[in-house]
Amino acid sequence: MEYRKVGKWGLKISELGLGSWLTFGNQLDVDNAQKCIRKAFDSGINFFDTAEAYARGMAEFILGQVLKEFRREDIVVTTKIFWGGEGPNKTGLSKKHLLEGTWNSLKRLQLDYVDIVYCHRPDPDTPIEETVFAMDQIIRSGLALYWGTSEWSAEQLENAHKMCEKLNCMHPIVEQPQYNMLSRKRVEVEYLPIYEKYGMGLTTFSPLASGLLTGKYNEGIPKGSRLDRFPEVQKWMKESGMLSKKTFEKIKKLDGIAKQIGASLSQLSLAWILKNPRVSSVILGVSKIEQLEENLEALKVKEKLSEDVMKEIEKVID
Repeated sequence: MEYRKVGKWGLKISELGLGSWLTFGNQLDVDNAQKCIRKAFDSGINFFDTAEAYARGMAEFILGQVLKEFRREDIVVTTKIFWGGEGPNKTGLSKKHLLEGTWNSLKRLQLDYVDIVYCHRPDPDTPIEETVFAMDQIIRSGLALYWGTSEWSAEQLENAHKMCEKLNCMHPIVEQPQYNMLSRKRVEVEYLPIYEKYGMGLTTFSPLASGLLTGKYNEGIPKGSRLDRFPEVQKWMKESGMLSKKTFEKIKKLDGIAKQIGASLSQLSLAWILKNPRVSSVILGVSKIEQLEENLEALKVKEKLSEDVMKEIEKVID
């Protein structure tokens, strides 16, 4: 397992991390989550990601129950604030919700602090100076060591950094975007000016495009699969065009490349992301320990992705 710096900053996280979206509290109870977390940690994963919105806080609660068995200095724990529940002040990036949301997350996680707290989405209803001040206060109060963003545009990131400079506040150190072979533009094009200018890192999610890059949806949607269990995810993917005939043609070609190098499609997909030096960590989402074990093999597959193989992949996904 490689440990990568988060951008230019000193924090080091495992190149594969374990997330909890759609799994902890939905597909995994405390006992099964514990098995996955222990396996992840024993395999070198030190980075565990969650959010106040995941399973309405249950994901944080489950993660907190399990992480009690580890030394705090051995793990990196991150959460995200935006969707805290019903009510006019329980969503968004106001100072009130950011502080109260962080306090509530820490209670569920049973932690004194998180390593990174993310603004889970941009908030057009809150002035950026209010959000920046609140995040700076959270850090100066010791509730989090760093802050970051998730799914912000390059323009929004630029505005946040400029406001941090103006107000002498701590800058965001990391962005958490979707990134996979089927969703590339934001990471590879839009954010290019941001990396060098501000030294931001990336903790990317949805590396397998909600399961598309496992090949299991090539002949339809199996009963009990993620897209079957979570119709809102299926609806979003249909609307975004990810379930098109063209997409599945690409997936079948990528599967052929994976077989050529003795890997599964999911391992190839994860290894491809790890070849991007801008990526600090790839967040895995697993519903059983066997999936985690298969995904961990991507670390070996990464070494098989020669320049020729990467060019072959590029021809398919370009």
